[in-house]
Amino acid sequence: MPARQVISTPDAPAAIGTYSQAIRVGDTVWLSGQIPLDPKTMALVGDASPEGVEQQIHQVFRNLAAVAKASGGSLADVVKLNLYLTDLSHFAKVNEVMAQYFSEPYPARAAVGVASLPRAAAVEAEATMVVGTT
Repeated sequence: MPARQVISTPDAPAAIGTYSQAIRVGDTVWLSGQIPLDPKTMALVGDASPEGVEQQIHQVFRNLAAVAKASGGSLADVVKLNLYLTDLSHFAKVNEVMAQYFSEPYPARAAVGVASLPRAAAVEAEATMVVGTT
């Protein structure tokens, strides 16, 4: 089995628990869930307002993009995306914002409604990427 490579970048929020930002094994990279934290301040971006939730969605995708880049890839390499929303009424906004970060062919995806997320975030996303060989 290929060795595990821990991925870490200051351009995404530092892990707030016992996990890595991403793990790469061979050509596959598993990106840990990202919530809308500003990587410099570690403060939550946005609030519960519609505008605040849109800010949160953008920050989540910026955080994922930073970890993807540190892994040697980009969001274009994502093959599976899992989204977690505390309010599924924001699903249309997620689709709208996601289209600014991803293009066809879009990754496979799941969207799940959850009761709560860390730091009272409205959205979290995790991804799996396939990138060139190490």
